[in-house]
Amino acid sequence: MAGHGIPHFQNDAGYPTIAIGVTEFMCVGANPPFDHPHVFLDMGDDVEKVCPYCSTLYRLDPTLKETETSPAGCLYVPRAA
Repeated sequence: MAGHGIPHFQNDAGYPTIAIGVTEFMCVGANPPFDHPHVFLDMGDDVEKVCPYCSTLYRLDPTLKETETSPAGCLYVPRAA
């Protein structure tokens, strides 16, 4: 999973809502260098969680794999150094 033990998601496009297939994840905001502090978020028993930094609403969609998002392309993959 791109070198992470937990999926990381980004929102370069500024989507108001991103559906994901996991309840524990990291939000990085936009891709670096425009990212915010990489914050761990846990939905717990809920099906939605708002990032306190970028206000992206993450919504659980159990039909998605842990590296899939809807809209597509919001998985954060660090660039090789």
